[in-house]
Amino acid sequence: MGLVARAVEEAGIPTLSMTSALDITQGVKPPRAVFLNFPLGHQTGKPYQPELQRRIVRDALASIDGMKEPGSIVALPYRWNDEGEEWEGSEYGPGYLPPYVRSETPAAGP
Repeated sequence: MGLVARAVEEAGIPTLSMTSALDITQGVKPPRAVFLNFPLGHQTGKPYQPELQRRIVRDALASIDGMKEPGSIVALPYRWNDEGEEWEGSEYGPGYLPPYVRSETPAAGP
């Protein structure tokens, strides 16, 4: 998305990326980004917590004022849970994703 954000910015439209993959974001260098150390796909927080999600989005938008340099990344201070970052081991460890198996049967066409 950082590459798309740069193209949109070139068209004169400001962007803000929200990321939970800091290393990738640092490599792609979107114009502006906020980082949350949350599981991938959960940049706005846990499901069924709309108040938290709104706070995160508001804080992300408010952080734009402090981003003066292209490629700025602001880390928001939210934590996924009170136990620390132990979720990282279970989220991304072996067996996190089912193995990819290629189907030998081609999909039916139109």
